Amino acid sequence: MSAPRILVAEDEAIIRLDLVETLREEGYDVVAEAGRGDEALRLVSEVKPDLAILDVRMPGLDGIEVAREIVAERSAAVLILTAFGQRELVTRAAEAGAMAYLVKPWQRSDLVPAIEMALARHRDAVELAEGKEALEGQLENRKVIDRAKGMLMDTHGLTEQESFRYLQATAMSGRTSMRAVADGVLDGTHEYIAPADPTD
Repeated sequence: MSAPRILVAEDEAIIRLDLVETLREEGYDVVAEAGRGDEALRLVSEVKPDLAILDVRMPGLDGIEVAREIVAERSAAVLILTAFGQRELVTRAAEAGAMAYLVKPWQRSDLVPAIEMALARHRDAVELAEGKEALEGQLENRKVIDRAKGMLMDTHGLTEQESFRYLQATAMSGRTSMRAVADGVLDGTHEYIAPADPTD
């Protein structure tokens, strides 16, 4: 597997350089660096890292606002850097969707576990969100197909089973989805063609 790609956003240059060097020594691929929050947000959309390490206090946008934007787009995992004693900021970062945090001055022994935790939590969150979206899509498809069946029953005197079979057969013959056929029935762009009578 390729090394996780990381963006580092920290406005104190010495801390940023130290962090970048340590990450590279640990085998991570640092793909971008930023000293401002707004710059970090732009770089995330450009370089698409696996993880963004964000200092809380930055000019432009603070790390928590940047985290909120990144998490909303599900574009990367987020690890927040916070100074010792900024406990309330850790709570705000968690509410913004940060997956892990590291307290400055950070220890090398804490860095890798925090990164791996953030990456794992991000993967879980993406899978959960995608599963939820797929389920919602299936439910919406079922509702539309049921409405189309009802229209076919009312308009052409079909039974529920006949309506379902018609939608299914039309989708198969047209190499499209039942949802697409149902949409056409409901918006009037699909013209109903009665199936041929097998006894003819």
